[in-house]
Amino acid sequence: MARPLRVEYEGAVYHVTARGNERGKIFFSKRDYEKFKGYLAIAKEKYGFILHAYVLMTNHYHLIIETPQKNLSKIMHYINSSYTAYTNVKRKRVGHLFQGRYKAILVDKDNYLLELSRYLHLNPVRVNMVQNPEEYPHSSYRSYVTGQTENIVSSDTILEMMTAKKKDAPDNYRNFVETGLGEEIASPLQKVFGGIILGDEGFIRDALARVELGRIETPEVSHGKALRSAMGLEEIISACCEYFEVAREEIMRDKRSEARKACIYLMKKHTCATNREIAKLFGTLSYSAVAKISQNISQQLGVDKSLQERIKGLQVKNSLFKA
Repeated sequence: MARPLRVEYEGAVYHVTARGNERGKIFFSKRDYEKFKGYLAIAKEKYGFILHAYVLMTNHYHLIIETPQKNLSKIMHYINSSYTAYTNVKRKRVGHLFQGRYKAILVDKDNYLLELSRYLHLNPVRVNMVQNPEEYPHSSYRSYVTGQTENIVSSDTILEMMTAKKKDAPDNYRNFVETGLGEEIASPLQKVFGGIILGDEGFIRDALARVELGRIETPEVSHGKALRSAMGLEEIISACCEYFEVAREEIMRDKRSEARKACIYLMKKHTCATNREIAKLFGTLSYSAVAKISQNISQQLGVDKSLQERIKGLQVKNSLFKA
């Protein structure tokens, strides 16, 4: 079964969630919620992460975690394994508590952290557990709006996004969150790309640039087609610019440029991008023109040895391409 790709690096921010096995409970009593937060505190001390927000529900949890070090997998292994061991002993049970691995979505801190925190803090309201997020005792919301801070929660980053005036930030955040009461606020998680990244196009490319292409090409990785597509397009443009010694502007605008045609051909050959996706990247192309250019280059390669050598040279020089 294919699994989401893991992307870990220093300074990354993640939305992490895990659900109970077969949708079963993971928290059975007030003591369990406190114990889980205790493991969060120990893990925070041990691994040095930043917990921006949390919401603990009956059969799942949400965390927004920032990792100054490249160590998310170690953090989550400690938290989930420790809490599972505690629950199994207390409940005299055996086996898995959580349903498979935790899910971690890489988050564009600048553009989505604030919106995501609101969506998570409103989760108990959406499922009719409470009427106001402040009434729910098992989330970080009170740390944001009441002044009753928890040591495990770091609220400064999100509150500073509300206003430069520190004393006004809690009320501003409360207003921001509670404007969502009674409204159908779209989940920012609907915008997740490739099952693992919440961010704009630039953020997605930067994140995937940290991943070796070979990891995405394995059948074990889910959403591999979309991830490989996003990962390869900009890299191919850069490779063609360097190899043909031309500026990006020529590749993007000059319809007669051999570098441009080679670029489109290689995108079709070495990524899973559709004709429409490639056309959108170039802006001035139709998706049918992309198909025609790729077909023409393929035909020319059968008879033009000089072109064959240039394309082969480009592929050999860059590890991005398969030989």
